Order: sequence, then structure tokens, then C-alpha cells
Amino acid sequence: MLSRKVLYIIGSLEVGGAERHVTQVVMRLKARGWEPEIFVLTPGGPLTHALTEAGVPIHGVTLPAWVSTILRNKRLCARVGLAITSIALIYTMWVRRPAVVHFFLPAAYVVGGIASFFAKIPARIMSRRSLHNYQTAHPYVARIERYLHPSMTLVCGNSRAVIDELATEGISEQRLRLIYNGIDIAPYKTPFDRSASRAQFDIPDDALVFVLVANLIPYKGHSDLIKALARIKNALPEPWLVLCIGRDDGIGADLQHEADSFGVGSNVRFLGSRSDVPLFLRLADVGLLCSHEEGFSNAVLEGMAAGLPMVVTDVGGNAEAVIDGVTGYVVPAHNPECLAEALLNLALADDRTLMGDRGRERVEEKFSMSSCIDAYEALYREVSAQMR
Repeated sequence: MLSRKVLYIIGSLEVGGAERHVTQVVMRLKARGWEPEIFVLTPGGPLTHALTEAGVPIHGVTLPAWVSTILRNKRLCARVGLAITSIALIYTMWVRRPAVVHFFLPAAYVVGGIASFFAKIPARIMSRRSLHNYQTAHPYVARIERYLHPSMTLVCGNSRAVIDELATEGISEQRLRLIYNGIDIAPYKTPFDRSASRAQFDIPDDALVFVLVANLIPYKGHSDLIKALARIKNALPEPWLVLCIGRDDGIGADLQHEADSFGVGSNVRFLGSRSDVPLFLRLADVGLLCSHEEGFSNAVLEGMAAGLPMVVTDVGGNAEAVIDGVTGYVVPAHNPECLAEALLNLALADDRTLMGDRGRERVEEKFSMSSCIDAYEALYREVSAQMR
């Protein structure tokens, strides 16, 4: 009989694209009769509660406070923590005996991939959700990943761009699988009072509202956006606002200063991390993603699901989601001038609503959560069949 127990290894359950994706996939697989479990390298995080409520077992180990007190050395403490986490992961694999172990993101792949050798897990899957730019800054990670690749039963990417890069790392086409992100359309179909929602956040009913959902990290391109807005601030129809939603990873003050210095500080609002992102997407007019690198962005699909025409940079799988000139615009990364032109075009476009409607239809047809879960089920059945 086919075992339906899958153990997911991920770094944390903080609010991020990969973490939210894994949470949604796990909960829906659970509802379909699978037995998913999660091991987190760093326990805790806001997504933990939803998984616990859904009855998904979560494993991990937290170092007692006294350990850091005794060691008094951050680097040594981190190494001890990594050793203890690795031992706990091996133990969890031995005790839980999953049919499949599925690694998400580089840290989980490196730690979990090595641990799985000791636990003698027969079926291993790695999912990469970004381009491999991170390997430049961490060449040792690249070496370990290339060492682990041959031991993986299958390797997944969430865009054609990611798959193409994986192929350059010596992984045969026969072991590569493309599984696009999936979006739950339901939150965008419930009754919605746009005017009341705008009033709740002191947004004028007639304002042109852009929205960017991305943590405040340099490679997400917020600075490019501010420079682009500075170019067109006098050409945009008044009033206009840009809502930036995402966790501040340390550059928020610098971005606010930059926006002020370019004369758009009063138009750009940094709202921090939010749990009500669909609400802001539905009250907006245009969606944005200005990243310098991506795998395949949930934020783009969520904007499209909300009926927003999108302006995205041509990185990763963005151009696989947004059809240039049809559901929005695809512009070069690191290019505020082209970004500004696209923003102004959409701001003044008569067919802006039509482009948004086409984007919503594209998500429903190609990027639904149901299709995504079907793909994961097929993946696990395929792997399990190979292990017989």
C-alpha cells in the first residue's frame, strides 16, 4: 500500500513566500488524506499556529537559553545549535519513517540532505524556489548542493527559469519536475466594499493605488521603485499612493529617507508585515514587483488573482506569469527608467481593468492551488512507485 507520510524540511515558519507556500500545500494535502509533517530548523514563527490547528505535527529543537550563556560566543553557539538540530532531525527521520522527505530552501537542503543519509531515507526531493544567485556569496553551499544533487530522487523548480538553472548543475532532465506555485482564489471572490476598506486606512476613494508585496530586502528593488516614482511623480494623476507591504529586514529607514529626498515620501507608505494582504490587493489599482532576482513569486500571482494589472521585472518566472502587454508589463530589472514608463502607462491606460481581468483568468486557468496540489500528489505517487 502506498505510504502517504511526507516529512517537509524548512528553515522556519516565518511569513515568507516559500514558508507560506509550504503551509498551504501541507494543509491541503492533509485535507486530502496525506500525512504531512514538518521539521523546522528554527522553531516558532507566525505560520506555526495554523499548521498546529490543522493537526500537522511540527518538529524542531530550540536551544535552552543557558547554552548561549555558558558558551558566550555567538559563532560557537550557532555551531552547537546546528549540531543539535542535525541530530534531532536524524532522530525524527528514524522515528517517524516518512516515505518521502522534501527539502525547501538552501539551508534545509544542506542540513536535511546530509541528515537524510544517516537516517537512510529512500526517497528524497529537493525544491528550489529561486535562482542560484545566492551561491555566489556562499560558494560552500553550492559545493554541498552539487554533492547532494545525485542523491535526490527528483528535483523540483517552481519556474522554467529555475529548472533551466538546475539543469546546468548536472541534474538530468529525467529527474527535473516543474511545479508552479498555486493560489487560493477564494479570498478574492468574497463580497468586498472597496470604498469602506479604503476609508479604513485613510485612502481617498479616488486615489490611484499601487501595491508592492515584498519584504524590505535590497534585492526586492524598492529603491528602483522610488527612483522610478521620482521620474513620473508630476505626471501621475492625483491623488496617488504606493503601499509597500513586507517585513523590514533592516533597510526601512533608508528607504523612507530616500523616498523623502526624492519628494515622494508622502506618497509611499511602508506598512510592515501584514496578515490581511488580500484586502490591500483588492483595494489597489496596480500591482508591482521590482525584484532583481526571483524564482516564481506568489506575490505576482496574488496580485493577478485580485484582478490587478501587474508591472514586474523580467527575472525568474515573472514573465511566465505576466504576459507583457496583455496582463501587465514586464520590464528589465535594475532599470528605474523602464519601470517608470510602465507605471505611467498603466496609470493612464483605459484598458487597465481589462488587463487585470485577463490576469485573474490566467491565474484561475494555470496557477490555481487545486492544480498545484494535484501536481504534488502526482509527484509523491511517482516517487513512491520508484521506491517499490
